[in-house]
Amino acid sequence: MPTIGVDKEDLFKVLGRSYTTEEFDELCFQFGIELDEDTTDDCQGDERPQLKIEVPANRYDMLCIEGIGQALNEFLGNSEPPKYTLKPAKPEISLTIKESTFPVRQYAASAILRNVTFNQRAYDSFIALQDKLHTNLCRNRTLVAIGTHDLDTLTPPFTYEGLPPKEIKFVPLNQTREFVGDELMEFYEKDKNLSKFVPIIKDSPVYPVMLDANRTVASLPPIINSDHSKISVNTKNVWIDVTGTDRTKTEIVINQLVAMFSRYSQTPFEIEPIEIISEHNGQSRVTPNITPRETTAEVSYINSCLGLNYSGEDLSKLLRKMALDASPSADKDILNVKIPITRSDVLHQCDIMEDAAIAYGYDNLKKTKPNSESMIAAALPVNKVADILRLASSQAGYSEVMPLTLCSHDENFGWLRVKDDNTKAVKLENPKTIEYQVVRTTLLPGLLKTVKENRKHSLPIKVFECGDIVLKNDKLERGAFNQRNWAAIYVGKASGFEYIQGLLGKIMQTMRTPWLEKPLEQKKRGYWIEEDKGTLTFFPGRGAKVFFRSQDNAEASVVGSIGVLHPEVMNNFDIPYAASYVEINAEVFL
Repeated sequence: MPTIGVDKEDLFKVLGRSYTTEEFDELCFQFGIELDEDTTDDCQGDERPQLKIEVPANRYDMLCIEGIGQALNEFLGNSEPPKYTLKPAKPEISLTIKESTFPVRQYAASAILRNVTFNQRAYDSFIALQDKLHTNLCRNRTLVAIGTHDLDTLTPPFTYEGLPPKEIKFVPLNQTREFVGDELMEFYEKDKNLSKFVPIIKDSPVYPVMLDANRTVASLPPIINSDHSKISVNTKNVWIDVTGTDRTKTEIVINQLVAMFSRYSQTPFEIEPIEIISEHNGQSRVTPNITPRETTAEVSYINSCLGLNYSGEDLSKLLRKMALDASPSADKDILNVKIPITRSDVLHQCDIMEDAAIAYGYDNLKKTKPNSESMIAAALPVNKVADILRLASSQAGYSEVMPLTLCSHDENFGWLRVKDDNTKAVKLENPKTIEYQVVRTTLLPGLLKTVKENRKHSLPIKVFECGDIVLKNDKLERGAFNQRNWAAIYVGKASGFEYIQGLLGKIMQTMRTPWLEKPLEQKKRGYWIEEDKGTLTFFPGRGAKVFFRSQDNAEASVVGSIGVLHPEVMNNFDIPYAASYVEINAEVFL
């Protein structure tokens, strides 16, 4: 949890009264934050006392004194949530994102704060919030970077471009000489504060640059702003540029900045929008988007979680203390909730329920005893089936192994002589190594890697696994699902297909599933195998599909495969032996 230091006197002035340390500690507890330290007793001379407050990591609006004061005032009922406005409603200034930024940082958002009046502590808070966001939400500027500029030193409209390092020349912030792009990288590699950001773009063919209409450089995100447009406590018109590799987080950052500091504008909470034009598709949008997000929550769900019997109107009053504009709908069990731009942490009705609990007071919730029936643990049916399969496999002389669920793309496809059609495997977007690129769609790679590492053991090697694979399904909300599979492999000087087929027979016998000699004539529950002429993983003519009929007169389905593995597959895993393999979907026995 981030710890935020705020000026004690300034915060109490915002809250409209003074608190003792004990009183403020209790207020923080009620709100769900924590007073870590009051430095009053440690201050010397003119040093101003601070309150160091721990806030939740997802409450980006509370990373500055402005946000903490606003949230606590709303909680105490001292003030209503701010009403943010855009003026003019139709942007007069634009920012064009050139297609050249796509190889490095392709997203941008922007806004202007007009006629602001900062004192020194408000200015320091503005800079500190940017640093906190960079460290927290922006992941040390890898996802998002913030630039703030004195608008009066620049000429709109603005462009965001990717330029070769040799074409970039400007005087960076707090420097006196002009640098070329690659010189600037070398210079800041030695800087103790900024050196950690240099690798983000150093090796890119182009560097992202924010330019005005006169081609004056405003910033080189995510490294440094230009000294030409630096802001000070006397700046009146602040232009904020936000760039990143994640559009959602880019817009969250611009919203948080304008929400916290538009209060210092001549008209509080008034923001000047900017039109963002994407050159690659000709589309445009306006930032910041201050329209509250709309969602719903179930009254019965909130009441059941909190042990209450509140009406929709009662819960709405609680939620308004947490800056959520809630109101009952025509359906008495549904609350319509509007989420302000400051509350990007609210993603689900469970977050709304948590806010209702905070507003009601955790210490006011009644202690109740849970229903005894809900406290009785029981194994999931799929785990019961898995345990039966494990016992039967071990009784047949096979040893259980537990390989990793992640594997490389080649291990899951190419090395098994299978083509990836992009419909089955869940792939990691940013894998750390090539060994962990996809979530396995079969148990075979793990078993073969286990055999490879133990190939010097005495033959035959007989191992099995009963574990999950993951398969894509675009129709599901999460886009994929887990499936419990059972698989076994026999490795020796001969393929030993008869052994692996015998093991399959034992498994089916254990699960009370008979072999069907004439499956088309016998419309009974049972299993059989048929040659699979399309498989490349197994030796030609030695691979088969396993069919299963769950009940009499039901349609049969393919539940697995069995066969002698192709020699090329064995060579790909550096195994100098022959092998037979069987794998089935264990969930068909449920």
